[in-house]
Amino acid sequence: MGAGALALSGCIDTGALDWDLRRGAGDTSEAARQATAAAPTPDANGIISYPGYQMATARRGETVATMAGRLGMNPEELARTNALRATDPLREGEMLLLPRRVAASPQPVVIGGSAPMAGGGTAGAIDVTAIATTALDTAAPATRPAGGASPAASKPVAGQPLTHRVARGETAFTIARTYNVSAKALADWNQLGPDMAVREGQTLIIPVATGPAPNPEPVPTPPGAGSPTPEPPSAKKPLPDEKTEPTGTKPKGTPPSPDLGAAKSTPSKMAMPASGKIIRGYDAKKNQGIDIAAAAGSPVVAAEAGTVTVISSDTTGKGIVIIRHPGDLLTVYVGLNGMTVKKGDTVKRGQTIGKVAPGDPPFVHFEVRNTSKQSFDPVGYLQ
Repeated sequence: MGAGALALSGCIDTGALDWDLRRGAGDTSEAARQATAAAPTPDANGIISYPGYQMATARRGETVATMAGRLGMNPEELARTNALRATDPLREGEMLLLPRRVAASPQPVVIGGSAPMAGGGTAGAIDVTAIATTALDTAAPATRPAGGASPAASKPVAGQPLTHRVARGETAFTIARTYNVSAKALADWNQLGPDMAVREGQTLIIPVATGPAPNPEPVPTPPGAGSPTPEPPSAKKPLPDEKTEPTGTKPKGTPPSPDLGAAKSTPSKMAMPASGKIIRGYDAKKNQGIDIAAAAGSPVVAAEAGTVTVISSDTTGKGIVIIRHPGDLLTVYVGLNGMTVKKGDTVKRGQTIGKVAPGDPPFVHFEVRNTSKQSFDPVGYLQ
């Protein structure tokens, strides 16, 4: 279900997206992230090796099963380690965590086994809680921030980068900010696609920092010295004589005051996507949406008019629909089947987009986000 948040990257043109909202001459986005080492280079067999783990890169047209055959390992074991199925196709360059070691060329030793993070501490001290309640949680990577199941979580291995297992609701951007590295460096180290998409259960290599992020705070003055007083402009050159007008004089060319009463409007509310009771509320860290209990087979409707940008499915095969609305808002619907819309369709408010998939219990997961992928409490948008 949380794959809905991961599929968001498919509906945004990353080529035109200003990730840090700092476009122009004042762009300081790179200064806000640590400098990182060059991305590791796979050997001739596509293997990246470190003391505690190995990653393999997929070739064009490969599936999990064909990669496993090429590397001489069990397809089901490789699939389970990466929260995939043996028949799943792989994107060229996609990296998978290997469940056991294979023969490979050694990689250069990495300086430092943990990446410093914003606010101090190391990545090994970050608590990244996986919400998934499926068998995906058993596919633990070799290293993982504290809170995970890996026994090496609190003991980063010297000479190798940390790894991070993608949890429900995380994106490449939120993971990069968690470890205080740039999203571009994270994409380069993990050979992510142009849409920056990641999936729940995927293992990522965290780029190794080569220098700390700059300190934006001003240098304090020594104790007892006091703060320097700026020289007033009048100390250099007297201000020119100023022609003043009596108080209350209306400046020439002043436009008439607008009728604020006529401009008042009531914020529009979204329609409930399914008829039922909210059984799980919004939590910015653990549940970036709400879960609505509804009878299996009952209709799921568009909360507001918009354009369908993503049609996908999660790891359990349940459908995902993402609709883009005016005002740069996105709504995400997870847990559907029998979908009646396709990518690119224009839908109206209240239009049926699918049905509630069977489950125990059956429910629809609903999210409201902006195009920067920030989530909001959907209850504030619903009637």
